[in-house]
Amino acid sequence: MAENISVTESQVTTATSTITFKNRLDHFLARWGYRRAYHRVEPGLYALGKPTPDSPVFVTANYTLSFDALRSNLKGVDCYILVLDTMGINVWCAAGKGTFGTEELMNRIKATGLENVVSHRKMTLPQLGAAGVSAFSLKEWCGWQVEYGPVRAEDLPEYLKTHKATPEMRRVRFGLWDRIVLIPVELVASFFIYAVVAVLLYLLMGPMAALAATVAFLAGTALFPALLPWLPTKDFSTKGFILGFILMLPFAAYVYLGEGTPVVKGLAILSYMLTWPPVIAFMTLNFTGSTTFTSRTGVRKEIFRYIPFMAGMFVLGVLANVILEAARLMKVI
Repeated sequence: MAENISVTESQVTTATSTITFKNRLDHFLARWGYRRAYHRVEPGLYALGKPTPDSPVFVTANYTLSFDALRSNLKGVDCYILVLDTMGINVWCAAGKGTFGTEELMNRIKATGLENVVSHRKMTLPQLGAAGVSAFSLKEWCGWQVEYGPVRAEDLPEYLKTHKATPEMRRVRFGLWDRIVLIPVELVASFFIYAVVAVLLYLLMGPMAALAATVAFLAGTALFPALLPWLPTKDFSTKGFILGFILMLPFAAYVYLGEGTPVVKGLAILSYMLTWPPVIAFMTLNFTGSTTFTSRTGVRKEIFRYIPFMAGMFVLGVLANVILEAARLMKVI
């Protein structure tokens, strides 16, 4: 992206479909959550190739990965790209939050003078932005017609041949790779809290407690998204509970087969089985907004249903730990 060129009363920024090393570095840093709010492009109107007043208009978010995915798949296409101000959020999430929405689209059309740039009143939006944009309101306001393109930008070249999307182009996938690429940002976002907790547990309760925290951290950030489709039940929270119980069983077995009175063993087992499964279940809720398995109303219902249970279970687990450590200090057991 370079100079600004004047088209009637508008400012149009030139763009290319080439993805540079700098762009790829930006993508890598975005995936790892580095300066998350800074991976964005300037909202406005961009010219790709040598567009004319009859050239098509595509709409996207100002998240660099969204913008770069669109322009890189429009190689050889002379067109305009209208970038909405979604505060650096991708199309799907921004549509859910309302920033990739009808009002922003209307305002951006007016601010860029798009109606003076092209002779038609038709634009192509990504299918995943449909939740945020009212095509009826847009047409009623200024006569602009909305055409929803395919889910994935990589299908645009084929789609543009007929402007008809196949069922496969409309299908939203959330395969293993789609889930794995979410892991780095979750690892980075939770690492500091985990590190502090693990160190404190190591100092106060020993290496096994710190190991349990490590297992919970890796389960909630990495193992869960990888195993998501294969974990039973529909709700993310119950999936997380199941995963947590399974991962804590070796710790319970270690305690059961070790030394100690039945009371000590019982309290220790309770501490593992009550403390960490709800932590893992809570962490799994981070993935509800980035999958095809959930809806906003469903997530809201799940949060209100399970958060109190998670909190109560966690408190009981901590209480079992406190009783166990207090009894040991007082040499009661």
